[in-house]
Amino acid sequence: MEYTRLGRLGLKVSRLCLGTMNFGPQTTQSDSFKIMDKALDLGINFFDSANVYGGYGKTEEIIGRWFRQGNGRRGKVVLATKVYGRMGKGVNDEKLSACHIMRACDESLRRLKTDRIDLYQMHHIDRNTPWDEIWQAMEVLVQQGKVLYVGSSNFAGWHIARANETAARRNYLGLVCEQSLYNLNARMIELEVIPVCQAYGLGLIPWSPLAGGLLGGGLEKTKKGRRVGMQERHEKKMKQIQAYETLCKKLGEDPANVALAWLLHNPVVTAPIIGPRTMPQLTGSLRSLEIKIPDTVMNKLNEIWPGPGGQAPEAYAW
Repeated sequence: MEYTRLGRLGLKVSRLCLGTMNFGPQTTQSDSFKIMDKALDLGINFFDSANVYGGYGKTEEIIGRWFRQGNGRRGKVVLATKVYGRMGKGVNDEKLSACHIMRACDESLRRLKTDRIDLYQMHHIDRNTPWDEIWQAMEVLVQQGKVLYVGSSNFAGWHIARANETAARRNYLGLVCEQSLYNLNARMIELEVIPVCQAYGLGLIPWSPLAGGLLGGGLEKTKKGRRVGMQERHEKKMKQIQAYETLCKKLGEDPANVALAWLLHNPVVTAPIIGPRTMPQLTGSLRSLEIKIPDTVMNKLNEIWPGPGGQAPEAYAW
């Protein structure tokens, strides 16, 4: 396994992040335990979750029961979870008020059966809560030792800039990473989010690196009878998918691993989130760390999956 610093921090995490969203809804607790154990064996020390996963904290509870088995599991994991989504019927049981942040953190700690969250991420921007209120709550959690670092998810570039400028005014560390939708088929963050991550030293954690299966070799699996409905779901992208899978076949690599390798070639990317439902999906993803993409292949990938044209404003202005 390869390791890298999380943005500008001294903290080191694995180049692949284990996503846990499937734990509970798609993957049984027993299989989830096996996947987490195997991830540690493979050197993956970065686990990502959210309080809303599985429905009202069910996924966090699975992770907590796994930690409770002992054998140093908790100490080996850089644990990330998120706050924002609705977690109750009360008017303050969602979003980023100080009231909800403080309560949600305690509830996540209880479900995760741990005394700290290594990376506490805001799952979405809350336009109605001032940054001074948000940072006041986060600072208290850090002072109490319940949270070590704070990150964002699904933020626009200017949200990140405003958050970190406010944090700097308070002499606070601010955001250390951003978790964004990013893959060969979804490259909008190249306009402003990636440049602002570079400017402020944030690590980038791409979610949905396989575009919901679009980049996972679906056409080939359909031919083998392992995937149903691929053509109906991705009909508009069919020519791109065909060209992509043909290129991957020439390279002798699985399309899913090429998609992950493309992300890993970006120096701003810390670790794509892999969300395996099965053990083979987990172990197979390690091949992506070994794939080197030459410039000729990178150019071809850009032809098949064109981005927005670079960063703003050059992408759309003179």
